[in-house]
Amino acid sequence: MKKQAFNPYLPENEYIPDGEPYVFGDRVYVYGSHDRFGAPMFCMNDYVCWSAPVDDLGEWRYEGVIYRKKQDPKNKLGLRLLFAPDVAQGEDGRYYLYYAFDFMGITGVAVGDTPAGPFEFLGHVHYADGTLWGRKKGDSFPFDPGVLVDDDQRVYLYSGFYTPVPAIVTGGRKLQNRGGYVLELERDMVTIKTPEKLLFPKEGKGSFTDHEFFEASSIRKYNGKYYFVYSSRHNHELCYAVSDSPTDGFRYGGTLVSNGDVFLEGKHDETQARNYLGNTHGGMLYLKGHYYIFYHRQTNRSSYARQACAERLEQKQDGGFCQAPMTSCGLNGGPLSGIGKYGARIACNLWSKSGTGRYDVKNPRRQFKDHPYFTQDGKDGSPDSRQYIANMMDGAVAGFKYFDLHKLSGICVTGRGTADGILRIAADAEMKQEIASIPIKTEKHLWKTFEADAKTEDGTRALFMRFEGSGSFDFLEFELKQEEK
Repeated sequence: MKKQAFNPYLPENEYIPDGEPYVFGDRVYVYGSHDRFGAPMFCMNDYVCWSAPVDDLGEWRYEGVIYRKKQDPKNKLGLRLLFAPDVAQGEDGRYYLYYAFDFMGITGVAVGDTPAGPFEFLGHVHYADGTLWGRKKGDSFPFDPGVLVDDDQRVYLYSGFYTPVPAIVTGGRKLQNRGGYVLELERDMVTIKTPEKLLFPKEGKGSFTDHEFFEASSIRKYNGKYYFVYSSRHNHELCYAVSDSPTDGFRYGGTLVSNGDVFLEGKHDETQARNYLGNTHGGMLYLKGHYYIFYHRQTNRSSYARQACAERLEQKQDGGFCQAPMTSCGLNGGPLSGIGKYGARIACNLWSKSGTGRYDVKNPRRQFKDHPYFTQDGKDGSPDSRQYIANMMDGAVAGFKYFDLHKLSGICVTGRGTADGILRIAADAEMKQEIASIPIKTEKHLWKTFEADAKTEDGTRALFMRFEGSGSFDFLEFELKQEEK
């Protein structure tokens, strides 16, 4: 890497969930929904695109707005939302953008000449007679499209949603919600060629026990294998299934990532989560001999301000994948440098004295009023906004993984608030391997920096920071210092 890569990997004022990564040419492009910080609902902004060189995943470039809500003729006022999209390159070399059109049960398609668009409306997925998919009796509920153009140029569209959607939302039509489906499209990329087929039942025979399909269909073909990534009924995890065929024979593979690190290190219960839980959605990327999983985390004590993260996957001897822990250095190719300043926003684990919880509950701000959380100063899209961890109260822990520490001599932290106490820093979540202890006495409206000596063995280390004391503080950044040569 020419530049260090962090999680979240996009700028601190950008909120892109549902990220689908693709290599086109010599760049990685990420397509996702677009949340609005402070909004009361998902996906309120227009689609944008970000890209990075394949050999520098720390250098992301904003490609601009690629598709606006109002471009769909069924949404001229822009009142409907554009949910999780996917992109594929067609046989004609052009790029096709598929999107879930709110909860209307319609899938839109737009087309562009370059990976970053701009995209123009093409049509809605429909049958040969012109009837829209989702408008025939017996149709499933079109949602979260995943698209694959296979080596033989056959086009497959995947879709599905767990929760039944009221007919009043879908225009009076009661659509099926039995799990994840696949259908084949004509090479025009928009007309249905073969009827939909239930591929991933959400319950009963053929379902993946305890990790049943919920939503977030994503499909890739790598080295002759088809990898289907989806969000399970647990909602906070991305799982995968693998097959030798795009339309049957998928075998459950396991959990790829949980945005609370549930199912790792014996933590099989959400009450043991190491981060605040919420929905997740993402895709797999194979690049330069390594596999990655892209996903998102929640911020602002809300399900509506989600940020893009990614982790490298470790492959087993049998070709399967281990569950990746959440880290601060997912796309970096290794631990972060053990010297320099880092934003507190790159914490991959966060919890309070009483643990964590799910943000998709009623009145989450009230329920989590005594918990730490990621937030920012400034409005959505403000270029000078700063992101930080708010409300670090007694017992709150922020975890950062991992750093390549050599001759560590000191740690500085910057915060503001009403705190009076100690910030203890250790290399383990249980705080047994203490590295430093920093006295903290903050001022309410002024960022102040506090410092203490630090010492630990050289090597790759995590840093867990726990506040002990009265009041609370906003945690902006920290700095790692080395012994002078």
